[in-house]
Amino acid sequence: MSDHPTPPRYHLPDGGLPPQTQILTDRAVFTNAYAVITKGTLRDITASALPFWRDTRLWVLARPLSGFAETFSHYVMQVAPGGGSDRPETDPSAEAVLFVTGGAGRLTIAGKNHELAPGSYAYLPAGTDWRLEATGENALNFHWIRKAYEAVEGIAPPAPFVTHEDSHAPIPMPGTEGRWATTRFVDPADMAHDMHVNIVTFAPGAVIPFPETHVMEHGLYVLEGKAVYRLNADWVEVEAGDFLWLRAFCPQACYAGGPGPFRYLLYKDVNRHARLFPPR
Repeated sequence: MSDHPTPPRYHLPDGGLPPQTQILTDRAVFTNAYAVITKGTLRDITASALPFWRDTRLWVLARPLSGFAETFSHYVMQVAPGGGSDRPETDPSAEAVLFVTGGAGRLTIAGKNHELAPGSYAYLPAGTDWRLEATGENALNFHWIRKAYEAVEGIAPPAPFVTHEDSHAPIPMPGTEGRWATTRFVDPADMAHDMHVNIVTFAPGAVIPFPETHVMEHGLYVLEGKAVYRLNADWVEVEAGDFLWLRAFCPQACYAGGPGPFRYLLYKDVNRHARLFPPR
């Protein structure tokens, strides 16, 4: 069970439009090493739609793009009551993680129903037969992270599963006395998985005490709290509802600002050889 003193909260997009009196200055930034897409950019006019989804809108935070994300896409989904899809995924190579932040839904995998609530987490392997419907009185809000699965000969692909954040105790980082912890939904030693989507939690004042510089690409959505993040050579202030993309080898560190926990949903590509391009 979670050891938070109060139940965790998950940020939901505001939508709508700001008033005409609002100034344009914002914290959003796009560089060749990182990007920050702030919560204020998730408005009605930046929303998208998808084939075969009813009464649904979404915000695309990351997608494979030259000079941007290379390994994944990340959607913030909002499904009106009664909406959903009987054909949600049109790419048979795409695996997915769903993480619910608001409302209620019913996820059907190969004919079996799973009831979803805030904190629900689902892993869907490539080629899975799944459906989703919003069943509550309010909109179903969830994150949908997609990646083209990289199969390895001799290793069976992972099976689908549905779980909840409260069923996974955060694992403290060594030497932090629990101030920095990670909620893992997949065993890091399981080579069947080629991506991890975890929740990272910092207590107020906790830090990443060195500039992490590594091969993994990151997508980072702030679920709760605020912090100051070191990205490449810049310090950037972030808060709940912001999204960060970090290129492989982009130096990264942070200070959690308080007064409550700083928590984010973290994507990273793992457990596979680096792709090599043939000589020209």
